[in-house]
Parts: sequence; structure tokens; C-alpha cells
Amino acid sequence: MAKEPDTNGDAPDKPDSESPQDNISKVLQSSDVSAAEAPADTRKHPAGTKRKQTVALTLGSGGARGYAHIGAIEILAERGYEIVAISGCSMGALIGGMYAAGKMKDYKDWVTGLGQFDVLKLLDVTFSSVGAIRGEKIFSVVRDMLGDTRIEDLPLAYTAVATDLLAHKEVWFQEGPLDQAIRASVAIPSVVTPLVLNGRVLVDGALLNPLPIIPTISAHADLIVAVNLSGEDDRRQRIPDAAFVHDQDASDMEEWVDAIRDKASRWFDWDTIKSLGSRKADNGESAEEKLSKELHKKENHKHHGKKPAEKKNQEDHETIDWDKLGIGKFDVMNLTIETMQSALVQYKIAGYPPDLLVNVPKNACRTYDYHKAPELIQLGRERMTAALDRFEANRSSSGPLAI
Repeated sequence: MAKEPDTNGDAPDKPDSESPQDNISKVLQSSDVSAAEAPADTRKHPAGTKRKQTVALTLGSGGARGYAHIGAIEILAERGYEIVAISGCSMGALIGGMYAAGKMKDYKDWVTGLGQFDVLKLLDVTFSSVGAIRGEKIFSVVRDMLGDTRIEDLPLAYTAVATDLLAHKEVWFQEGPLDQAIRASVAIPSVVTPLVLNGRVLVDGALLNPLPIIPTISAHADLIVAVNLSGEDDRRQRIPDAAFVHDQDASDMEEWVDAIRDKASRWFDWDTIKSLGSRKADNGESAEEKLSKELHKKENHKHHGKKPAEKKNQEDHETIDWDKLGIGKFDVMNLTIETMQSALVQYKIAGYPPDLLVNVPKNACRTYDYHKAPELIQLGRERMTAALDRFEANRSSSGPLAI
């Protein structure tokens, strides 16, 4: 069942409708962590010393960085925290739903075995004007894992957040089929086709609320923990692109890309798929970093160049060779969405600050690097571990300097 928050975002209105390599190797050994059974770390929390602290968990949007949510949840469970509520949008809704349904192990085992070409084959490419990817192949796997699970039957409170394009409002899924709620929440505009449901056109919840903290407040948990995937850039956490290109995939990928190109009838869609399938090493630089470096280079040239200032004219307007930089329309659109989400996250945190904020750097990988699950899961474990260590030692509020 989908619900709309009221105008101030504090609570949902009544429902209007209802639908029927060391660290890396550790990650690959999937732990069976689920809402039904979350084992405590007896070394840190000996049995019988105190009750488990309850956690209401918010999982933010951020594409492939969402795999970090898996590692973050694993650490919470291992440290003896009991998750009693989850809210999320986009990948946060997906990972949170898998955990709540007790399917995290199955999902983790699947995604950690996917290479870049495996991801490309799952994309289910379409050349419609509303999205480059139908998503049916991927979501058929998700549906198979979740079965007929309904949100109201989950062992914890769960909310998936989507955006209604016609009403210009966020929509909360707190009842109804779990897979349907997830599908609505992850429909990235212009990439994944929207979900049309009960007179609504639903897309990624991150357009309005990339870190949906408000739905967790009613859980009255001991702690509200938020995992933000739009953290400040950290070059130390950047996962190099070249490390994930396998020679055995090269010929198959080139054949796949050629086939798609032959069928492509719209330039934007081809640009999207080309970006998703890029195998070109770029020294680990994001589109934002490439642009910054290029503009810095031009600025230096302007100050030290030979062209006299008095000869400025219309031809002197700065231009960028986008193709040379390896930046296409999809990269620019993605950078635009990332910028919007980063600003929205700050507003959400300021309005409803969580007890513990865990930041995953937004430049850890490209938004669509879904073949990097093991490394991103490990990153999530590291960030949650560091945040909990500091929080448990100081009992400090998250604040702007949160890990």
C-alpha cells in the first residue's frame, strides 16, 4: 500500500489505494544476516550483560554504492544491535527489503558473483524515450528471491520511498507486495523505466528524499542510524575502475556492445549504454574530477597563455572536448542528480539529525558500477565499524563530522 506524507513531511496520510584482497576475501564469505536472526558479537557484547540496543535504520540512495549498506548492516548485527525498523529509497530500499525478508545472504551471494559483463547482460535494454533499461531481467531475480512477501508481514517496520511524478510528492510504501515497492523506488529517471501503479507514475524516491529518516522516527528505537551514500569525496576510498576489467570478458562485451549499437535508434540511449559498459581505464577519476582538472588546466592556460587579453571576442568562450574527457550525456545527467541529492541530504539531516550518521564517499565508485559489490560491501563494513567505534567510545552525536 502506498502512502503520501503530508505537506510538512511528518507523517503519511491515509492510504488512497492498495495493490494486491585480504579484506575482499572476507567479504566473499557471505554471512547469513537477516531480520529474523541477527547474531551478536559475543566478544563485544557478552550474553546476559545487557539487552540489545534497538536501531531504526535509514539507507540512502546512491546506485552501486548501495552495496555498502550490506556491509553496514552486517556490522550492526555482529555488534549486537537489533534493527527494528528500516526505511530506504532506491538501492537503500532494495537492500533493506532483502534484509527484512531474510534474503540478504541469497542476494549478497548473487551480486558478489557478478562481473561487469554479467551486469550488462542483465540490463534488459530498451530504446524507449522514458528509460534505457526496463529492468525486468534484474527484477525477475529479485522477485524470485522475495516471492510473495508482503511488507506488512515482515518482522520489522519497513518503508520504501518513491516519487510520484504527477503529484510531485514522495510516496511511502508500508504495505503491499515488497518487490513492487522496491521496483517503484529504484526507477532512476531516464535510466530505468518508471512504474505505473494505481494511477501514479512512480520513480526513484531520491528525487525528493535521498535519505528518508522521517519514517523511522515512529519506531521509537534506542538509536536512529542513517547511512548516507552522498558523503564528501575521499580519494583513499576510490575503487579503481581498471581493477575490475577481466580479459576473458573483453570479446564478449565488445560483441554485446556492437549488437546494442546496431539496434540503437536514439542517441541518448546509446550514450547511456556506452557509459554503463565502459571498460576504458581512467585512473580512477570520476566525471566531476575530470571536469575539475580540465577547468583548472584551462585556467592556468588563460593566465600564462600568449593570447592578449584585449583580443577577447566571442571565440574566446571556453569549450570542453567532452569526448576526449570520456564524459557523455549520461555522466552529466548523473552528476546533476548527485548534486541535487547531496543538497537534499543536508536538508534532511539538518531537519531530523540521526543519532549516528555513517557517510560513504560519493566518489567511492561510479553510480552504475554494479560489478564492484565485494569491494563496496567491505567499504560499508569499514565505515560502519569506524562510526560505531567512535560512537560507543564517546556517545557523541553524529554531527557534520560523522564518519
